[in-house]
Amino acid sequence: MKCLVINLDRSGDRLAHMTAEFARIGVGFERLAAIDAQDRPDLALMPLRVKRKSPLRMTDAEIGCLLSHKACWAIVAAGDDAYGAIFEDDIVFSAKAGALLADTGWIPADADIVKLETFFKKTKVARKRVSAGHGFSVSRLYGLHIGTAGYIISRQAARDLVAGTEDIGIPVDHVVFNPALATSSSKTIYQLVPALCLQDQFLGERAVGLPSMLKQERGEQRDVIEMIKRRRKTGLNKISTEIKRIVEQISDLCRLRQETIIPFDYRGERIRPPHTQRRENAL
Repeated sequence: MKCLVINLDRSGDRLAHMTAEFARIGVGFERLAAIDAQDRPDLALMPLRVKRKSPLRMTDAEIGCLLSHKACWAIVAAGDDAYGAIFEDDIVFSAKAGALLADTGWIPADADIVKLETFFKKTKVARKRVSAGHGFSVSRLYGLHIGTAGYIISRQAARDLVAGTEDIGIPVDHVVFNPALATSSSKTIYQLVPALCLQDQFLGERAVGLPSMLKQERGEQRDVIEMIKRRRKTGLNKISTEIKRIVEQISDLCRLRQETIIPFDYRGERIRPPHTQRRENAL
């Protein structure tokens, strides 16, 4: 299985980091030169034809990120391997990651995509787990679990995503992992538990210092979205939301699904979600 790493030409420090990470787990990789929004003023003029629920346009960096992942999908789609693994250049691996990346025998036969990372947000997975060996298991992923820093994709799913993103307008992590969208809901997606990799920004005091390049721009847009949401929150909407939440909980219970935070183990220690760390520091 080919491992592809998306890396900007100007991010030599991140490439050095990923080279060290792959060497640590004993696996090789191929670098894909990421599309750099700084060198592509035309991205701001690109027509975004997909209708979005969000009132905001994708940032140039988000467009470049999507096109970079699409280039990886094209490589996997044209290759001979049944699966390919795609990584962004700001992740760290768990100690036993190499064993899983060196072999595809553990991947469920019906899997289109296997999410390898965790975002430390609650997501919905099947209660049933299937052993993947080496202390890992896989569960069907049913909920929104954003982030495309690490995932495995089948050759056919890669072909489908290349064709399904001819018109763009939605960030890549939603294209792949948002079940509200056809590009994701049409796929059989699994979650690896615990996660195989994690973005460096979530390591807390152990972080190397590789902040997300999309975080600032997304943060600015998120502030606008939150303001819009607050304006829309009425008493009736709150009641409707609570009723919907209860109905979903009952439905998940009947379908043997659960909400959970996917854990990550790093150098023999379980990494705690950032909000948990902040709460403990406050105490």
